[in-house]
Amino acid sequence: MCGIIGYAGGDSDDTVLERLLNGLSNLEYRGYDSAGIAVANAPLAVEKRQGELSELERALAGGGTEFDGSADSETGIGSDAVDGFDGPTGIGHTRWSTHGPPSDVNAHPHTSPDGSVAVVHNGIIENYRELREELSATGYEFRSDTDTEVVPHLIDRERAKGADRFAAFRAAIDRLDGSYAIAAVFPSCETIFVARDESPLVLGLGADGNFLASDVPAFIEYTNQVVYLDDGEFAAVSPSSVTVSDELGSVVEKSVETIDWDPEDAGKSGYDHYMRKEITEQPRAIRDCLRGRIEELGATVSLPELEELESPSAVQFVACGTSYHAGLFGERLLQRRGIPAQTFVASEYDADQLPVDEETLVVGVTQSGETADTMRALRGANRAGATTLALTNVVASSAARECDHVLYIRAGPEISVAATKSFASQQVTLSLLATALAETADPSSSASREHLRELRRLPDYIQSVLDDSNARSVAEAFLESDAYFFIGRGYNAPVALEGALKLKEITYRHAEGFPAGELKHGPLALVTEATPVFAVVSSREKTSATIGNVTEVQARGAPVVAVTDSPETVGSHADFVLEVPETHPAVMPIVANVQLQLVAYWLADALDRPIDKPRNLAKSVTVL
Repeated sequence: MCGIIGYAGGDSDDTVLERLLNGLSNLEYRGYDSAGIAVANAPLAVEKRQGELSELERALAGGGTEFDGSADSETGIGSDAVDGFDGPTGIGHTRWSTHGPPSDVNAHPHTSPDGSVAVVHNGIIENYRELREELSATGYEFRSDTDTEVVPHLIDRERAKGADRFAAFRAAIDRLDGSYAIAAVFPSCETIFVARDESPLVLGLGADGNFLASDVPAFIEYTNQVVYLDDGEFAAVSPSSVTVSDELGSVVEKSVETIDWDPEDAGKSGYDHYMRKEITEQPRAIRDCLRGRIEELGATVSLPELEELESPSAVQFVACGTSYHAGLFGERLLQRRGIPAQTFVASEYDADQLPVDEETLVVGVTQSGETADTMRALRGANRAGATTLALTNVVASSAARECDHVLYIRAGPEISVAATKSFASQQVTLSLLATALAETADPSSSASREHLRELRRLPDYIQSVLDDSNARSVAEAFLESDAYFFIGRGYNAPVALEGALKLKEITYRHAEGFPAGELKHGPLALVTEATPVFAVVSSREKTSATIGNVTEVQARGAPVVAVTDSPETVGSHADFVLEVPETHPAVMPIVANVQLQLVAYWLADALDRPIDKPRNLAKSVTVL
C-alpha cells in the first residue's frame, strides 16, 4: 500500500519527471487511489490527482502548478506543467487512503503553506491529532484530512526558527509517533531528505543519479545496487552521493546489496496481466526455490542458512492472507512429522498471552518481508525470547534483517496484488523446512524419499497443468453464480481457503473456503443450484470422506467441480473435472492450487475486472 519514488538526477537522457512517473507506474501494483509528484524547482512544482496515474499524467500534460501561497494552489492548473517540472530532484507518491477519502487535496505530496517544502509519506502518524492542534494554535491552516500534512508544517516551523533543511527535517521527524517512510524536497535543492521507521524504504545507487523508493521494482531498470534503511535511520540523497545517519546524526556505514532480478522480470512479457504472467512463472520459481536444497543421492534437505538453528519444542507460524494459508499448510507438514505446530493470523498473535519461550520457533511467513501485522508479531516473539525465522521473498527486508534466521522462497518479483507464484514457493519452502526440522529433531530419521522426489518433479507437473488446463471453460460456465464454495481435507484444506481468497480478491464475487467436513456444520444451508462447489480431492488424502461431502452438495442441486489427481474415481461425482497429475499427497495441493488460480483469473477476465489492481487492496500492507 502506498508507493514512494524519489530521484536525484544526474547525467541521464531521462528527465526527473520521466523517472518519477516511470517509478510510480512500476509501483501501481501496491494499490492506490491517488498519485502526485513534486519537483525541486524554484518555486516547487507540484501536481497531484485522485484516481489512477493516468489522471496525474493528463493533468501534467495540461498545465502545472506553481505556488502562490493560496490555499488551493496545489490543485490549480498553470501554464506548462511538463516544462515546469525540470528541477534537479523530485519525489512521487501513490496513496492508499487511511486518513480522509481519496481526493486531489488528500493526495500526496503535502506542502507547507508557502510551498517551501513538499513531503510524501507511507505509514501512520499516531499522534497527528495532537500535532495538528498544536500547529493550528500557532496559526497553521490545514487543507487536507490526512495525518501527513503535519510533517511539512513541522518542518516549516523549524525552518522559521533558523534551522537548516536537514536539521529542520530531523526535528520534525523527532516529533512523530507511529510508522513512517518519509521523503522531503525543498526548492532549488539537489538533496532529498528521507527517514524510516517501521515502513519500508530502499535506496538505489545509480550510475547517473540516485533513487529512493518503497520497493525495488520502482527503479530496478536503472540500478540493482541498493541500500536498505533500518528503523530510526535518516538519509540525504543527492545526484552524486547517499549519506545515511542514525537518530543522533552519526554517519552509518551501510552494506550495498545486489538485487538478482532481471529488469524484464518486473514486466508483463507480452501477457495481458501480471497475474497471468506470474501464474505461468511458477515452474521456474519452484526450480529456483529448490536449487541446491535437495541432496538427491541421500534424499535429504540441505539448508545451510539454518545450520545453527536448534531443534524447537514447538513451531508457531504468524502470517496474513495468502501467507496465512501457506502457514496452515506448513502446520500440517510439521504435525505429521511429530512436531507441534500452530498457525496464527498475525494481527491476532500476542506472544505475551501464549506459551512462548526460548525453545519456541516463531516463523513469520511474509512475501514482502514488510507486512506490518507480521512484523509486529515477530517483534513480540523476539521480546518473549523465542527464536524467530523469516520465510520471505525479499532479500534484506525488515523481516529478514530482524529475525534470527531467514529462509528465502526465491520467487522473484511478484507485481500483481493477487499472490500466485509466491504462494507456491512458500509451500515448497515450507516443505523443505518441515523436512529439515524433522531431521534435526531425529537425525536417525530419513526424509520421505517419495516426497522429495515428487518435489523435484513439481515444476513439470505444474507445467502440464498450464499446458492442458480447461479452467477457462469451467470459469465461463459459472459466470452468473451467486457464490462459490471451496472444500478440501488435510493438506488440501489450506488450498481450498486460498482458492476462495483468490477468487474473491479479483472477481469481487462472494467465495468461501473451509475444510470439507465443515459443510454440514452450517455452510450447507447456503448451497443452491447457483452455488458451485470446488472440491480438491486427492487419491491419497481422505478421498472417500471428501466424496461424501461432494454427494451432500449434489443432493442439494449444487454443481461440483472436482480438482483431482484421480478423475476415474472422482469424476463420476462431479459436473466438471480439473485434472492434476497423481503425486505425493503433500505435493498434489500445490499443483491443484494452480488450477484454482486459473479459474479465478479467467472468471475475473470474463467479468472485465482490473485483475492486477483489485479495488481496496494493496500488495504490501504496511499499516496495522
